[in-house]
Amino acid sequence: MSIKEKLKNLTSQPGVYQMLDKQGRVIYVGKAKNLKKRVASYFYKAHQDGKTKVLVTNIKDFEVVITDTETQALLLENQLIKQHKPRYNILLKDAKSYPYIYISHDKHQRVGLYRGTKNEKYQYFGPFPSAHIVRNSLTLLKKIFKVRQCANATYRSRSRPCLEYQIGLCSAPCTGKISDKNYAQDVKMMGLFLAGKGVQTLDNISQKMQNAAKKQDFEQAAHLRDQMIALRTIQEQHNSQTMDDMDVLSIATEGAECAVEVVFVRSGKQIGQECVFPKNSKNKSGIEILSAFLPLYYLGKSVPKQLLLNEKLPDKKLLSSALSTQIIDMPQKDKRHFLQIAMLTAKENLKQRLISKSSKQAQFLQLQKTLNLKAPPKLMECFDISHTMGEATVASCVVFVKGLAKTKQYCQFNINNITPGDDYAAINQAVFRRYSRLLKEKKPLPDVIFIDGGLGQLNQAIMVMDSIGIDSVLLVGVAKGEGRKAGLETLIMVKDGKTQKINLDPYDRALMLVNHIRDEAHRFAIKNHRQKRGKKRITSVLEAVEGIGKIRRTALLNHFGGLQEVQKASAAEIQKVSSISALLAIKIVEKLRKSINYVFTTNTHHRFFNRLCYLVFQQTHFRQKFSLRQSRFCNFDRHWICIFITGNFVAFCGIILSQSNFKLYFILA
Repeated sequence: MSIKEKLKNLTSQPGVYQMLDKQGRVIYVGKAKNLKKRVASYFYKAHQDGKTKVLVTNIKDFEVVITDTETQALLLENQLIKQHKPRYNILLKDAKSYPYIYISHDKHQRVGLYRGTKNEKYQYFGPFPSAHIVRNSLTLLKKIFKVRQCANATYRSRSRPCLEYQIGLCSAPCTGKISDKNYAQDVKMMGLFLAGKGVQTLDNISQKMQNAAKKQDFEQAAHLRDQMIALRTIQEQHNSQTMDDMDVLSIATEGAECAVEVVFVRSGKQIGQECVFPKNSKNKSGIEILSAFLPLYYLGKSVPKQLLLNEKLPDKKLLSSALSTQIIDMPQKDKRHFLQIAMLTAKENLKQRLISKSSKQAQFLQLQKTLNLKAPPKLMECFDISHTMGEATVASCVVFVKGLAKTKQYCQFNINNITPGDDYAAINQAVFRRYSRLLKEKKPLPDVIFIDGGLGQLNQAIMVMDSIGIDSVLLVGVAKGEGRKAGLETLIMVKDGKTQKINLDPYDRALMLVNHIRDEAHRFAIKNHRQKRGKKRITSVLEAVEGIGKIRRTALLNHFGGLQEVQKASAAEIQKVSSISALLAIKIVEKLRKSINYVFTTNTHHRFFNRLCYLVFQQTHFRQKFSLRQSRFCNFDRHWICIFITGNFVAFCGIILSQSNFKLYFILA
């Protein structure tokens, strides 16, 4: 059925329409009070707006969903836009919900950060503009109220107070260091404080402090006094005349760009702000953008009692009803200064964005010129390798599209089956895995690939790309400069078998862009390496023993005081631990004796033994053997050998480690 035939039979009821392209993809979603009139207007009216003209030329079909009311249509429109992310709709960067502070419903209640669907049994305070602000608030709450923030699994498994208790950030209800009554009082005071009832909180704490002093419970009285001092300090920092909860929104536009500044005001205090740059806002007025922005931004979230705007919206009543809030475009004098703050901030943020875009474009043009490309590169990727003396080697690949990092497209590679510390083999493996997969999945290849390293690493990448038949991508090595100082890097390219090295001015725009991409690859690689290394190092040898679970492992460590003491223990001593049988004790001893001692997994001890062997080589005057007593380094028989080549001699210096000492020997060949 043609579009004209569908229009003839279209209903006049309210609803939502979806415009489809020739592939059947949703390219635009809209709502209408009268579907027939609204949809027909796209095809029977002359459009001055260039964007609408382009949209209409791409429409090959449409679909409608009928709703009972216009408010329902607004809600459905918002849902479909978030689901399909249509090309021609005004879009937000993401649909992440705002964080809250919550108080749980446990016996000893917990406070923490929360996003998502609310639990009816919990208390929630917020929303807050960012997780960073919530974490700062939680840190403050720990200092004042000392309410636990640990996970329930950690809380239930505690047999003694944790470090938080030792440094005064938790009252340790898990081990009975505070009575249930006093803990519940702290939670109640914290709830009042979070609800903005600072005066009431101070009055309650003051009354309890006086009661504690009368009962001569001076420790509790001192604790309450410290809470009062901290709360008074906070109140002085956030003194305000009004007690309204509201969000203040202001929009600024310049050409095809716009910025919406949202200022969050809670209990009369400005607790933060966020600047949003909606997409696809070209040729739209501020009123149109703000009308589309509000439902996208707020539907599905907790909305404050009031929204202050710097524009008068024609559909204010509809939006107010859908969002269940009061929309004000003519604020009273005591609230007007918040709107002025939002307007000035929106203009400044938009100005900075335009400057940044202009600078970014200049960087692309300079990079195109430097690398002798036909056009500015749109898709760029960069590789980096990270390890510690060959341990936990990982490779990172970061993706930049038009100068913007696409973090969802980042990938990391756990490098296996190579000689530890071999960066060339690591680059070879990472590049092969990345681009053989892109070829297999028929995904677009980058315009430029940067390799963090010198000519050796670059040649490995070139060799891999040649082997899999890719010759359309420019590969560039980014070699560190003298002293590894930023701005002294050398760009390396190989063209027609000839190596070309480019040294740019430290403030060259092209080099600044390359360094930004390289630094992001470096950051991502280090982050993943540290996670892998940390996970490897905290893995206990006991976890590999069959029959040892979390409870028995904890019992062993608590009984002996640590893994090193367990390693020293005999089977008879281990058997004394509850739930450890004689057979299991023997298994534990055998496993520990076969395992590589943890000493040899740390670089500190590697360096210690290397240095010790070197001193033997220098200072023993080729004495064959000598023995030193040392009982702290190892419990099992191990060999540690260093090879020194000097002049015409090859020297082997070794250490034999035994239960209570180690012997050093020296061989000259």
